[in-house]
Amino acid sequence: MKRNTFVLFVTLFVLAAFAWAGWANYEYRKQAAEKMLAASGHAELVAAGSSDDGMNASPLVGKPAPAFTLEDLKGNKVSLASYKGKAVLINFWATWCGPCKLETPWIVQLRNQYAGQGFEVLGIDSEGDDLPADDKAGLAKQKTAVADFVQQEHMPYPVLLGGDSLEKPYGGLDAMPTTFYVDRNGTIVAAQMGISSKADMEAKIRKILGAGK
Repeated sequence: MKRNTFVLFVTLFVLAAFAWAGWANYEYRKQAAEKMLAASGHAELVAAGSSDDGMNASPLVGKPAPAFTLEDLKGNKVSLASYKGKAVLINFWATWCGPCKLETPWIVQLRNQYAGQGFEVLGIDSEGDDLPADDKAGLAKQKTAVADFVQQEHMPYPVLLGGDSLEKPYGGLDAMPTTFYVDRNGTIVAAQMGISSKADMEAKIRKILGAGK
């Protein structure tokens, strides 16, 4: 009886290991495919849950964007309040996030296209590591990873660190990326949990540019 129980336990363990390996391989292949799509310019890819329902899922829509002040990669303090009068796209992302890597080139292109009309992007890194302030080595490693990503993607807009501190005021940040579209009056007009399409992003940017004039 004991032998049969042991065999059953080992069998279940092996099956669980195979299941985990299959999931991990799927995630790896999924992120690799996303990178390939980004490189080939397939701008119309839309992830599940990125419809209008996803856009309006946040209870913050229609409310003032929560204020914040964070440091950029050079140690400068950057506050949302300093962009009053501009339309702002607030993009929470992480270096490990495959969909974030896919949408970043679109954000860069759209920022460059609409910057002259009073539009800006604030990219907020949210690694989810919750590193303590005294973990100098961990924070330095994280900062280097962010800087490498910014350089690789040629991100021309402010990239801020410490996004995990905004998890509560911005509704939990349960998905990466999470994007908020703020009009010139500082009101959140739309929110996107997860990735959408470049066309959808542009439509929302046009909307916040037109609001508050």
